[in-house]
Amino acid sequence: MARTTEYTQFVALSAERLWAVLADPRRWPEWNPAVASVTLHGPPGAGVTGDYLPSGMASRVHGRLAKPFVLSAFEPNRRLVIEQPEPAGNLTVDWTLAPRDGGCDLTQRVCLTGATAPIFWRIVGARLQAGARVGFARLARLAGIVPDEAALNVVIAGGSGSLGRTIAADLTCRGHRVTILTRRSNPAVPFTQVEWDGRSVGDWVGALRNPGPTVLINLAGKLVDCPPTTRNIDELRSSRVDPTAALVAASKTLDRPITSWIQASTTAIWSDAGETHCTETTSLPVGLPQMTGVAEPWERAFAGAVADHRIVLRTSIVLDPEAPALQRLTGLTRMGLGGRIGRGDQWFSWIHVEDWLALVRAGLGLDPEVTLPDGILVAATDFPVRNRDLMRVLRRRLRRPPALPTPIPVLKLGAALLRTDPALGYTGRHATSEVLPHTGFRFRYPSLDEALADLLPD
Repeated sequence: MARTTEYTQFVALSAERLWAVLADPRRWPEWNPAVASVTLHGPPGAGVTGDYLPSGMASRVHGRLAKPFVLSAFEPNRRLVIEQPEPAGNLTVDWTLAPRDGGCDLTQRVCLTGATAPIFWRIVGARLQAGARVGFARLARLAGIVPDEAALNVVIAGGSGSLGRTIAADLTCRGHRVTILTRRSNPAVPFTQVEWDGRSVGDWVGALRNPGPTVLINLAGKLVDCPPTTRNIDELRSSRVDPTAALVAASKTLDRPITSWIQASTTAIWSDAGETHCTETTSLPVGLPQMTGVAEPWERAFAGAVADHRIVLRTSIVLDPEAPALQRLTGLTRMGLGGRIGRGDQWFSWIHVEDWLALVRAGLGLDPEVTLPDGILVAATDFPVRNRDLMRVLRRRLRRPPALPTPIPVLKLGAALLRTDPALGYTGRHATSEVLPHTGFRFRYPSLDEALADLLPD
C-alpha cells in the first residue's frame, strides 16, 4: 500500500538561495512545525544518516522506536531526498528545485509505502504535508526573499482562513508584501498581522496606506458549514456584510484609491438553481434566506468601494486537500459513504485551488497574459458535474467500491449529528463564467478527473 501527496510552489528566489536552507535538514523545523528536531550523523550529503522527531504526540513513540533516516539523494541546487524506515514500511520526503524565469519551482513529495502506510500517514505523513504552502513561505523568508520596489502591498481580510492562508503564502513566495487583517493575532502565522474588529474603521486603516500600489482581498466571513438556524444565518450575513462595510468606509478615507480590490462572494448566491445555467448575468432569486439572503447584501455592501479596479469573485467550491469541502467528501468516501445523495442529479460547480489562485493573481494584475474586467466574475470551471458523477470519480480515485445512495432524510439526520447544513449536500447549481473565455485565462485543471488526479495522487 502507498499514500502520496505532492505540492509545487513558485518561489521568486534562485535555486541556490533556496538550497542554502533546504540542504541542511537540521533547519527543517524552522519552516515546518510538524518537525520538532533533526540531528545529522555527519555533514549533509548523500548517504548521511540522521534522526528526526515529529512534533506532537508521535514524538515520544517515534524517538524510541524509529531507525535513523538516510539522505538517499543530495544533488546541490536540485534535489534532496530523506528516507525514513517505519515499522513494515518506509517514509520518503522528496524536495526538488526547477529553475524558471524569475525564480524556481519548489516541489515537495511525501510518500509512505508498506503495510502500515495508512496508519503512519495519519500519524506522520499528513502532518508533514499539511500547511505546505505556508511552510514554503517560511522557507522563502529564511532564504532571504525581500519584496522589491515593484512588489504589491497586499492586504487580506479573512486571511486566517484556508483560502486566506493559501493566497497569503502564494503571494509571499512570489515576493509581495502581505498583511493580514485579523481579530486576534497568531504568532504561528508567518505574515504581518494587523488586528481589527471587522466592524468599524480604526488604526488598522494604516495597512492600506502605502507608498506603492496597494491591493485588497476581502475573504472575511464565517464558514457556511453550520446548521441553518435563524441565528446562524444572521451570523453568516453579519460576518460578511460588517467587514465589507468597514473596508468600504476605510477606502473613502484614503488619499488615493486602492489599486485593485478582489471582493469575495459565492455562486451559492443562486441558492438551489436546479437546471438553470448560471453565469455573471443570471438574475438572483428573491426571498431565499440562505445563501441568497447572505450573499446578496454581502455584494451590495461592496457597492461604494473606492478602488481603481473592482472584481466581485463569485467562487464555487474550491477543491483543496486542506479545505473543509474536499476533506469532508474524501472522509465520507473513505468510510464507505461515497454514494450519490438522493437522486444525485444536483449540480456541483467547482474550481481547483491552483486555478483559483491564478484568477486572484490575474485580478491583481500579476498575469500579463490575462486581463480581467471589473464587475462580477464567476470562479468556476467550465465543466460542472452532477452529484452522482462527483461521487463516482471520488470513489474511483480513492479506490473505493460502489456505495449505496444516501436518502435525503438520512442526510438530514447525519447533518444534525455533525452540526452542519444538509442543503450543502442535496442542493446545487450549474455555474460557469461567460466572461473568462474572453480574458485570456485558461484553466490548468478544467475537468474533475484532472483536478482530483492532482489533488489526490496515488
